[in-house]
Amino acid sequence: MNRKRTFLFGILASLSVFTSGCWSERQLTDIAMVAAVAIDLNEEGQYEASYQFFNPGNIAGGLQGGGGGQSPPVAVYTATGDTIMEVHGNMSRKISREPYYSHTNLVVIGEDVAKKEGIAPALEAFDRGSQFRVTTSVVIAHGVKAKDLVTTLAALDKVPSQKIMQTLESTEKALGENIDIDLQETISALVSPGREPMISGFTLKGDPKAGTKQESLQATEIPTSIEADGNAIFKNGKLVGWIEDTDARSALWVLDRIQSTTITTPWKGQKDAISYRVVRQKTNVSADMKNGKPHVSVAVHMEGDIGEVMVPVNLKDPETLEKIENDISKQLKKEIETSIRHIKKRKADIFGFGEVFHRAEPKEWKKIEKKWEDEIFPDLAVDVSVETYIRRTGLRNNSYLSEMKNGKE
Repeated sequence: MNRKRTFLFGILASLSVFTSGCWSERQLTDIAMVAAVAIDLNEEGQYEASYQFFNPGNIAGGLQGGGGGQSPPVAVYTATGDTIMEVHGNMSRKISREPYYSHTNLVVIGEDVAKKEGIAPALEAFDRGSQFRVTTSVVIAHGVKAKDLVTTLAALDKVPSQKIMQTLESTEKALGENIDIDLQETISALVSPGREPMISGFTLKGDPKAGTKQESLQATEIPTSIEADGNAIFKNGKLVGWIEDTDARSALWVLDRIQSTTITTPWKGQKDAISYRVVRQKTNVSADMKNGKPHVSVAVHMEGDIGEVMVPVNLKDPETLEKIENDISKQLKKEIETSIRHIKKRKADIFGFGEVFHRAEPKEWKKIEKKWEDEIFPDLAVDVSVETYIRRTGLRNNSYLSEMKNGKE
């Protein structure tokens, strides 16, 4: 019996080692949760990082319900340093708690940082940190300081950084002109041969100072708003230019990142007469050697619905629908070819054509890898093909505009 008791006691003693608690345990009262980080450069060329901290008590209260005297849901503190880790250390002089990054969902890189220093050094500490999530989104401040984007309050979103995240998600779904790229994807593009990152930009419309005040949220027309604004193009980790509108959307077509968008096409001389709403699409990019030179093919397949018809047109006629499909295919093909041509001039392969060619022709890639972006990519032969299918014409076949015209003739 004594042996059994001794044996049981030994087991319990061993188990107690594994159930004695977490060695890295932190109390909520000892930490300050970081919602977003914005990185700029100051006049001395140092990093100037602005940390957006959650204010849990004010988030719980909500902003939409009124209460002009309520404090903002976040607090922003700024510190400087030659490195991000030095900034982190200097931040301890300003706040009474340890910054905690497990809930950080956004990193905003200033345009000056992206151009002068490049994004790789700024992101290295975040990628290395055990708290920081690799799914954290990355955006570039366009025409404004990164700090302005994390200090501006939003009317519909309690946390300002959430405003950027929600806007990025909604515009990606509705327009297809912006891309939600996270920390892991950004670093992967930086280190992958034959591919450069493309990152969405955000800007500020209105008075930056007014946007930091709680009173601005009490007006029906908000004086300051954060808006998505083009995509930043990088080469060797540094910002080399911006693309917007159809050029940005076409780049996302090639990257197979279009979720939904609308394409308009003329009809019988009238511009933007018919709108086609894309509901699903697939882009395949392939590469090979043709006539002794690298060659890339981009094939787009898309399906969608007629969203709007501004002219009398017979949508019951199969030939008419086929002509609309062909017109839309030609329109998108032209847009994609124009976008590729513009980006070739920047010598920044954001499409990842080099990466595709590397997989398809590894032996040939070794011969041209070092001169891909500066010599091969600008003159690369790219064939684009588009297939369009109209699945539905909406709740009615012919537009009532046809009935109006016929009734007046």
